[in-house]
Amino acid sequence: MRIEILCTGDEILTGKTINTNYSHIARRLVELGLDIHWGTIVGDDRASLSAAFAEAAKRADAVIVNGGLGPTVDDLSQEMAAEAAGVPLVLHEEWLARVEAFYARRGRVMPPNNRKQAMLPEGAEFIDNPIGTACGFAVTIGRARFFFTPGVPRELKRMLEEQLLPRLLALGGLPGVTRLKRFHTFGIGESRADQMLSDIPGLEDGPVKLGFQSHYPQLETKLAVRAADMATLEAALAPIEAEVRRRLGNFVLAEDDASLESVILGALQAGGGMLAVAEMFTSGAIASRLARSPLAEGLFASAVVAPTLERLCAAVGIPAPEAVTPEAAAIIARALRAGSGASHALAVLVAPDAGPDAREWGAVVCIGLATEGHVVTRRARLTNGRDWVRQGATEMGLDCLRRLLLGLPVDEPVDFEQRG
Repeated sequence: MRIEILCTGDEILTGKTINTNYSHIARRLVELGLDIHWGTIVGDDRASLSAAFAEAAKRADAVIVNGGLGPTVDDLSQEMAAEAAGVPLVLHEEWLARVEAFYARRGRVMPPNNRKQAMLPEGAEFIDNPIGTACGFAVTIGRARFFFTPGVPRELKRMLEEQLLPRLLALGGLPGVTRLKRFHTFGIGESRADQMLSDIPGLEDGPVKLGFQSHYPQLETKLAVRAADMATLEAALAPIEAEVRRRLGNFVLAEDDASLESVILGALQAGGGMLAVAEMFTSGAIASRLARSPLAEGLFASAVVAPTLERLCAAVGIPAPEAVTPEAAAIIARALRAGSGASHALAVLVAPDAGPDAREWGAVVCIGLATEGHVVTRRARLTNGRDWVRQGATEMGLDCLRRLLLGLPVDEPVDFEQRG
């Protein structure tokens, strides 16, 4: 089956918006063994959309159209789909009622132009969007089945998993039960993970496909599987999933939709703990990431952010040590815990350090973790520029806290630090 992904919008065409939707759709299709033959970007222009639809209808079996389902005058997907299919637009009463209820729940009256979002090509297959006002739909144009999806990323992603992928698999005559198992890690790069996992029995010729997506400082390891039924899928996936988990070991931060932050806050909550954070150079990234989680309420005692060691120490009420060292991180973590009343305190200190090669900007990262009667420290040197170091120091601090809470070694070397 030949598939085309057709993304619409002037902001995508001109580069004002990065087209992350295309990459997400393409990755998921490839993971399930579906073949993408064309990728097209078209602006909000009737003639261009008409030509793109006509071309795709001649060469593809399935076309995923992303964008253009909004309420404004430049959202043209419904109109152009109806024109290409040779049918009129008709009002989808049920979806109109859904949109009106969407606004009513928020104490607002639906703007008149939102009625446009309930106008679909006559005879179109309705595709539900449970979290937005732009419904999806499918129509046949020429030889191809066209699937229309909203441009809002979170709406697209949910619709893709729940609605489109099963339809595409059925259209291609492929087994319709799929699963994507994800492992989120910090501390190992893509090449090392591949070496660790590629020889797992059953991966080479079986239904489970191994893949990676690197987004520093984390790496996502993915197991994509397709099978005729759920029992067959589970039987194929379970032993490989267990082996991946065993081999990646302590580097696994979280799995599937869980995050490093949710794992940390869950462990604190389970133990009745409370956290205080002190950080320099990271621009408050550690506290910000934790505070964004709904689980953070009631688990934060305090957060101290300062640009220098002197100001950080003044904020926690102690004299400043002479330099950024593991001992300094330990002193700050102890003082922070005592002053805040928290059960756990994390201090992350960063100091620029020219190192052996002054041409490559780097920094020493020192981490202190304090609990009742116990202090743990970690020292590392990170390089590759200020942003890289800032992200790495943030992730390392959070990972050390996770490891402490779960009873894992805090000082396990990672691929991103410069050793020796």
